[in-house]
Amino acid sequence: MDVTGSAAPSSFHDRSERPSPPPGPAGTPPPGGAAMLLRKILAVLAASTATAAVLAAPARATAGAAAAANPVIVVAGLSTPALGYEPLAARLRADGFRVSIFQLPGLGFGDIADSARAFSAYVDQVRAATGAARVDLVAHSEGGLVSRYLIRNLGGGTKVGRYVSLGTPHYGTYVADIAKFLGLGSCLGIVACQQMAIGSSFLTALNDGDDTPGDVRWTAVRTLQDELVRPVDNATLADGATNVLIQSWCPLRIVGHLGLVLDGTTYTVVRGALTDSPVRPDCYAL
Repeated sequence: MDVTGSAAPSSFHDRSERPSPPPGPAGTPPPGGAAMLLRKILAVLAASTATAAVLAAPARATAGAAAAANPVIVVAGLSTPALGYEPLAARLRADGFRVSIFQLPGLGFGDIADSARAFSAYVDQVRAATGAARVDLVAHSEGGLVSRYLIRNLGGGTKVGRYVSLGTPHYGTYVADIAKFLGLGSCLGIVACQQMAIGSSFLTALNDGDDTPGDVRWTAVRTLQDELVRPVDNATLADGATNVLIQSWCPLRIVGHLGLVLDGTTYTVVRGALTDSPVRPDCYAL
Protein backbone atom coordinates (compact mmCIF):
# COMPACT_ATOMS: atom_id res chain seq x y z
CA MET A 1 0.00 0.00 0.00
CA ASP A 2 1.29 3.45 -0.95
CA VAL A 3 1.32 5.32 2.35
CA THR A 4 2.30 8.55 0.59
CA GLY A 5 -0.83 8.61 -1.61
CA SER A 6 -4.07 10.47 -0.73
CA ALA A 7 -6.90 8.57 0.91
CA ALA A 8 -10.54 8.96 -0.17
CA PRO A 9 -11.89 12.24 1.23
CA SER A 10 -14.96 10.54 2.69
CA SER A 11 -12.83 8.05 4.64
CA PHE A 12 -10.69 10.81 6.09
CA HIS A 13 -13.79 12.82 6.97
CA ASP A 14 -15.52 9.85 8.61
CA ARG A 15 -12.46 9.01 10.71
CA SER A 16 -11.82 12.59 11.85
CA GLU A 17 -15.43 13.24 12.75
CA ARG A 18 -16.06 9.95 14.62
CA PRO A 19 -16.64 10.64 18.32
CA SER A 20 -13.66 9.84 20.52
CA PRO A 21 -14.13 6.83 22.80
CA PRO A 22 -14.66 7.60 26.45
CA PRO A 23 -11.48 7.50 28.51
CA GLY A 24 -10.91 4.37 30.54
CA PRO A 25 -9.83 4.11 34.17
CA ALA A 26 -6.62 5.85 35.10
CA GLY A 27 -3.56 4.03 33.69
CA THR A 28 -5.61 2.08 31.14
CA PRO A 29 -4.56 2.66 27.51
CA PRO A 30 -7.28 3.68 25.13
CA PRO A 31 -8.78 0.98 22.90
CA GLY A 32 -6.27 0.05 20.22
CA GLY A 33 -3.34 1.31 22.34
CA ALA A 34 -2.62 -2.10 23.81
CA ALA A 35 -2.33 -3.63 20.34
CA MET A 36 0.03 -0.86 19.23
CA LEU A 37 2.17 -1.33 22.35
CA LEU A 38 2.33 -5.07 21.72
CA ARG A 39 3.46 -4.49 18.12
CA LYS A 40 6.23 -2.17 19.33
CA ILE A 41 7.45 -4.73 21.88
CA LEU A 42 7.51 -7.48 19.25
CA ALA A 43 9.42 -5.21 16.86
CA VAL A 44 12.05 -4.46 19.52
CA LEU A 45 12.42 -8.16 20.34
CA ALA A 46 12.82 -9.01 16.65
CA ALA A 47 15.49 -6.34 16.21
CA SER A 48 17.34 -7.55 19.32
CA THR A 49 17.29 -11.13 18.07
CA ALA A 50 18.64 -10.09 14.68
CA THR A 51 21.43 -8.06 16.30
CA ALA A 52 22.41 -10.97 18.55
CA ALA A 53 22.53 -13.27 15.52
CA VAL A 54 24.86 -10.90 13.68
CA LEU A 55 27.17 -10.58 16.68
CA ALA A 56 27.24 -14.33 17.22
CA ALA A 57 27.98 -15.14 13.57
CA PRO A 58 31.82 -14.76 13.80
CA ALA A 59 31.92 -16.96 16.90
CA ARG A 60 29.83 -19.62 15.16
CA ALA A 61 32.05 -19.40 12.09
CA THR A 62 35.19 -19.89 14.20
CA ALA A 63 33.65 -22.78 16.12
CA GLY A 64 32.48 -24.41 12.90
CA ALA A 65 35.89 -24.07 11.29
CA ALA A 66 37.55 -25.44 14.41
CA ALA A 67 35.25 -28.45 14.55
CA ALA A 68 36.15 -29.32 10.97
CA ALA A 69 39.86 -28.61 11.38
CA ASN A 70 42.77 -30.96 11.96
CA PRO A 71 43.65 -31.98 15.52
CA VAL A 72 46.00 -29.45 17.07
CA ILE A 73 49.20 -30.37 18.90
CA VAL A 74 50.75 -27.72 21.11
CA VAL A 75 54.49 -28.40 21.13
CA ALA A 76 56.30 -27.30 24.28
CA GLY A 77 59.59 -25.45 24.43
CA LEU A 78 62.82 -25.89 26.34
CA SER A 79 62.48 -26.60 30.08
CA THR A 80 58.72 -26.03 30.19
CA PRO A 81 56.40 -28.90 31.20
CA ALA A 82 53.08 -29.56 29.50
CA LEU A 83 51.22 -27.82 32.33
CA GLY A 84 52.72 -24.50 31.23
CA TYR A 85 50.84 -24.77 27.93
CA GLU A 86 47.48 -25.69 29.40
CA PRO A 87 46.18 -22.06 29.22
CA LEU A 88 46.81 -22.01 25.47
CA ALA A 89 45.29 -25.46 25.06
CA ALA A 90 42.25 -24.35 27.07
CA ARG A 91 41.68 -21.37 24.76
CA LEU A 92 41.84 -23.66 21.74
CA ARG A 93 39.44 -26.18 23.26
CA ALA A 94 37.01 -23.39 24.11
CA ASP A 95 37.01 -22.47 20.41
CA GLY A 96 36.20 -26.04 19.43
CA PHE A 97 39.62 -27.42 18.51
CA ARG A 98 40.73 -30.93 19.41
CA VAL A 99 43.95 -30.31 21.33
CA SER A 100 46.79 -32.24 22.92
CA ILE A 101 50.14 -31.11 24.32
CA PHE A 102 53.51 -32.66 23.51
CA GLN A 103 56.13 -32.16 26.21
CA LEU A 104 59.66 -32.49 24.87
CA PRO A 105 61.56 -35.55 26.15
CA GLY A 106 63.75 -34.58 29.08
CA LEU A 107 62.14 -31.12 28.86
CA GLY A 108 64.05 -30.53 25.65
CA PHE A 109 67.59 -30.36 27.04
CA GLY A 110 68.84 -33.13 24.74
CA ASP A 111 69.43 -33.36 21.02
CA ILE A 112 66.67 -31.66 19.02
CA ALA A 113 66.76 -34.39 16.36
CA ASP A 114 66.09 -37.03 19.04
CA SER A 115 63.16 -34.97 20.34
CA ALA A 116 61.83 -34.76 16.79
CA ARG A 117 61.93 -38.53 16.40
CA ALA A 118 59.93 -38.95 19.60
CA PHE A 119 57.54 -36.30 18.37
CA SER A 120 57.09 -38.11 15.07
CA ALA A 121 55.81 -41.16 16.93
CA TYR A 122 53.45 -38.95 18.92
CA VAL A 123 52.05 -37.37 15.75
CA ASP A 124 51.30 -40.84 14.39
CA GLN A 125 49.52 -41.72 17.64
CA VAL A 126 47.31 -38.63 17.42
CA ARG A 127 46.48 -39.31 13.79
CA ALA A 128 45.58 -42.90 14.58
CA ALA A 129 43.46 -41.93 17.59
CA THR A 130 41.52 -39.21 15.74
CA GLY A 131 41.41 -40.72 12.26
CA ALA A 132 42.86 -37.49 10.86
CA ALA A 133 45.25 -37.55 7.92
CA ARG A 134 47.04 -34.41 9.16
CA VAL A 135 47.59 -32.50 12.37
CA ASP A 136 48.18 -28.79 12.93
CA LEU A 137 51.09 -27.66 15.10
CA VAL A 138 51.36 -24.68 17.45
CA ALA A 139 54.96 -24.78 18.59
CA HIS A 140 56.70 -22.58 21.15
CA SER A 141 60.41 -21.77 21.14
CA GLU A 142 62.49 -24.96 20.72
CA GLY A 143 59.27 -26.81 19.90
CA GLY A 144 59.23 -24.96 16.58
CA LEU A 145 62.64 -26.40 15.66
CA VAL A 146 61.55 -29.89 16.69
CA SER A 147 58.49 -29.50 14.46
CA ARG A 148 60.50 -28.18 11.52
CA TYR A 149 62.91 -31.10 11.79
CA LEU A 150 59.94 -33.48 11.73
CA ILE A 151 58.54 -31.87 8.58
CA ARG A 152 61.87 -31.54 6.79
CA ASN A 153 63.64 -34.77 7.71
CA LEU A 154 61.12 -37.28 9.05
CA GLY A 155 58.32 -37.25 6.50
CA GLY A 156 56.15 -34.81 8.41
CA GLY A 157 55.34 -32.80 5.30
CA THR A 158 52.53 -35.23 4.50
CA LYS A 159 51.27 -35.36 8.09
CA VAL A 160 51.13 -31.67 9.03
CA GLY A 161 48.61 -29.22 7.62
CA ARG A 162 49.46 -25.97 9.43
CA TYR A 163 52.53 -24.90 11.33
CA VAL A 164 52.52 -21.96 13.73
CA SER A 165 55.70 -21.08 15.64
CA LEU A 166 55.78 -18.74 18.64
CA GLY A 167 59.15 -17.18 19.39
CA THR A 168 61.16 -19.95 17.75
CA PRO A 169 64.84 -19.10 17.09
CA HIS A 170 64.77 -20.37 13.51
CA TYR A 171 68.10 -18.69 12.80
CA GLY A 172 69.49 -18.93 16.32
CA THR A 173 69.84 -16.58 19.26
CA TYR A 174 72.72 -14.73 20.85
CA VAL A 175 71.32 -15.69 24.24
CA ALA A 176 72.61 -19.22 23.67
CA ASP A 177 76.16 -17.83 23.70
CA ILE A 178 75.89 -15.94 27.01
CA ALA A 179 77.27 -18.79 29.14
CA LYS A 180 80.27 -19.08 26.83
CA PHE A 181 80.80 -15.32 26.97
CA LEU A 182 80.81 -15.53 30.77
CA GLY A 183 83.41 -18.30 30.68
CA LEU A 184 80.92 -20.97 31.79
CA GLY A 185 81.34 -23.20 28.77
CA SER A 186 79.08 -23.71 25.77
CA CYS A 187 75.52 -23.45 27.07
CA LEU A 188 76.57 -25.18 30.30
CA GLY A 189 76.71 -28.39 28.30
CA ILE A 190 73.02 -28.30 27.30
CA VAL A 191 72.90 -29.82 23.81
CA ALA A 192 69.69 -28.16 22.64
CA CYS A 193 71.00 -24.77 23.75
CA GLN A 194 74.18 -25.33 21.74
CA GLN A 195 72.07 -26.23 18.71
CA MET A 196 70.08 -22.98 19.03
CA ALA A 197 73.19 -20.80 18.91
CA ILE A 198 73.57 -18.66 15.81
CA GLY A 199 75.58 -20.50 13.18
CA SER A 200 75.36 -23.91 14.84
CA SER A 201 75.77 -26.94 12.63
CA PHE A 202 72.24 -28.02 13.49
CA LEU A 203 70.65 -24.75 12.32
CA THR A 204 72.91 -24.55 9.28
CA ALA A 205 71.63 -27.93 8.12
CA LEU A 206 68.00 -27.18 9.04
CA ASN A 207 68.04 -23.90 7.12
CA ASP A 208 69.85 -25.23 4.07
CA GLY A 209 67.38 -24.81 1.24
CA ASP A 210 63.65 -24.19 1.51
CA ASP A 211 62.47 -22.88 4.90
CA THR A 212 58.93 -24.06 4.22
CA PRO A 213 58.98 -27.52 2.63
CA GLY A 214 55.97 -29.73 2.09
CA ASP A 215 52.30 -28.96 1.57
CA VAL A 216 52.09 -27.01 4.82
CA ARG A 217 50.76 -23.52 5.68
CA TRP A 218 53.57 -21.81 7.60
CA THR A 219 53.17 -18.98 10.13
CA ALA A 220 55.89 -17.55 12.41
CA VAL A 221 54.94 -15.19 15.24
CA ARG A 222 57.45 -13.02 17.11
CA THR A 223 57.54 -10.13 19.60
CA LEU A 224 59.91 -7.21 20.09
CA GLN A 225 60.13 -7.93 23.82
CA ASP A 226 61.34 -11.51 23.39
CA GLU A 227 64.13 -11.72 25.95
CA LEU A 228 65.39 -15.12 24.75
CA VAL A 229 65.39 -14.79 20.97
CA ARG A 230 67.84 -12.04 19.97
CA PRO A 231 67.74 -10.61 17.42
CA VAL A 232 63.99 -11.06 17.29
CA ASP A 233 63.93 -11.24 13.48
CA ASN A 234 65.70 -14.58 13.76
CA ALA A 235 62.26 -15.91 14.68
CA THR A 236 61.07 -15.44 11.09
CA LEU A 237 60.91 -17.86 8.18
CA ALA A 238 61.55 -17.21 4.49
CA ASP A 239 60.13 -18.82 1.35
CA GLY A 240 56.51 -17.78 1.57
CA ALA A 241 55.80 -18.09 5.27
CA THR A 242 53.44 -15.65 6.97
CA ASN A 243 55.56 -13.72 9.49
CA VAL A 244 53.71 -11.76 12.18
CA LEU A 245 55.36 -9.23 14.48
CA ILE A 246 52.83 -8.50 17.23
CA GLN A 247 53.95 -4.88 17.66
CA SER A 248 53.56 -4.13 13.96
CA TRP A 249 49.83 -4.40 14.57
CA CYS A 250 49.66 -3.47 18.24
CA PRO A 251 52.58 -1.10 19.05
CA LEU A 252 51.71 -0.80 22.74
CA ARG A 253 51.35 -4.53 23.32
CA ILE A 254 54.10 -5.89 25.61
CA VAL A 255 54.68 -9.61 25.14
CA GLY A 256 57.68 -11.58 26.36
CA HIS A 257 58.98 -14.97 25.26
CA LEU A 258 56.70 -17.04 27.49
CA GLY A 259 54.02 -14.38 27.10
CA LEU A 260 53.51 -15.52 23.51
CA VAL A 261 51.82 -18.58 24.97
CA LEU A 262 49.59 -16.60 27.35
CA ASP A 263 48.86 -13.37 25.48
CA GLY A 264 45.34 -12.80 24.13
CA THR A 265 46.44 -10.83 21.07
CA THR A 266 48.89 -13.56 20.09
CA TYR A 267 46.14 -16.12 20.51
CA THR A 268 43.96 -14.31 17.96
CA VAL A 269 46.83 -14.70 15.47
CA VAL A 270 47.14 -18.41 16.28
CA ARG A 271 43.40 -18.98 15.93
CA GLY A 272 43.37 -17.13 12.62
CA ALA A 273 46.26 -19.19 11.27
CA LEU A 274 44.54 -22.43 12.23
CA THR A 275 41.36 -21.38 10.40
CA ASP A 276 43.12 -19.91 7.34
CA SER A 277 41.80 -16.46 8.18
CA PRO A 278 43.47 -13.15 7.26
CA VAL A 279 45.95 -11.79 9.80
CA ARG A 280 43.95 -9.41 11.99
CA PRO A 281 45.31 -9.42 15.56
CA ASP A 282 42.92 -8.16 18.22
CA CYS A 283 45.01 -5.63 20.11
CA TYR A 284 42.56 -5.56 23.02
CA ALA A 285 42.18 -9.30 23.55
CA LEU A 286 42.83 -10.53 27.08
